[in-house]
Amino acid sequence: MSTRRRVVILGSTGSIGTSALKVARKLSDRMEVVALAARTRVDQLAEQAREFGVRHVCIADPSRSGELVDLLPPGVRVHVGDEGLCELAALEEADMVLLSIIGTGGLRPALCAIEHGKDLAIASKEVLVMAGELVMARAREAGVKVLPVDSEHNAIFQCLHANPGGAAEVNRLILTASGGPFLRTPREQLRDVTLEQALRHPTWKMGRKITIDCATLFNKGLEMIEARHLFDVPIERVEVLVHPQSIVHSLVEFKDGSLLAQLSCSDMCFPIQYAVTFPQRVDGHLKQLRLEDLCDLHFERPRFEDFPALNLARRAAQLGGTMPAIFNAANEEAVLAFVEGRISFPGIWETVQKVYEQITPHPDAMNLETILADDAAARDVARHILAHD
Repeated sequence: MSTRRRVVILGSTGSIGTSALKVARKLSDRMEVVALAARTRVDQLAEQAREFGVRHVCIADPSRSGELVDLLPPGVRVHVGDEGLCELAALEEADMVLLSIIGTGGLRPALCAIEHGKDLAIASKEVLVMAGELVMARAREAGVKVLPVDSEHNAIFQCLHANPGGAAEVNRLILTASGGPFLRTPREQLRDVTLEQALRHPTWKMGRKITIDCATLFNKGLEMIEARHLFDVPIERVEVLVHPQSIVHSLVEFKDGSLLAQLSCSDMCFPIQYAVTFPQRVDGHLKQLRLEDLCDLHFERPRFEDFPALNLARRAAQLGGTMPAIFNAANEEAVLAFVEGRISFPGIWETVQKVYEQITPHPDAMNLETILADDAAARDVARHILAHD
């Protein structure tokens, strides 16, 4: 296989997508962008397409396709909607699909990429939360790699790759969390949190949904379930520590008590570059971490009672089946309600807890239609709760 990866970027106008394009600019001898997709940002998508000379683009919102066509040079094919995302994921000229679509919309393109023999660089954690068993099983059958792009999972992936014994020798996977903007906020003040406050992440600049998930710690709950599937480790061995400096991106504790950690500056270009160039490491001209310049590195246990998302995620993973999909769907609906001002900040996890009480998961997590049916059912239950509270 050529060392130059031909990459489709699904979600090119978001924070992960724009970071991936930064990597492509620096590593043009290692990464060729062959297709781009976005949801609604027509002007930005067209500009990216012109810069990288791609022949295929996709706009997820069909109503914007005509506008996009007018902005593109001749010869560029415009794909539309969910079907268009799958078409890009199956492109013959690509060998990797970088998936950074927020929410559940990335599941079908992920499965399509695997079916067509593409390695999957995955930043859309919801895909593995909803259907981790199915996605990983199909990847194994197809002989393709699933390479994590989330900084935490990429860190674990690097630590495990440095250990020949692999997951069999793992005692714990330790995901680090910044703690979000309310790390020190007293519990009684959380009900007064505003949307503006929830969007002030102390470390990362991200999209609205993931930023709110970081504030509630639901993002870390999703990452726990994702790690369980990516690395085939029981959820009981996946833990979270709060690390406000966001320098240690995650750690692996092995059976002999040794800890391996991955450290770097807080820049998503690091994990993206590693995924694209794996198993090699190359100089991407990124900012180097100087240990002598660091302040103290601090770690502490999360406030489980004040932020119940982590326990809700662990419970979902323990129940298995479609429960993780239910967990994810209920959270998405609750976050939307918070954004629209219909519930308070704690109302996000309170809604998810109520959904847990009113729906029974299906034990089969290997059937796509079953997963999608329970995702839809959880959303219906959540909407009913939100409409009547």
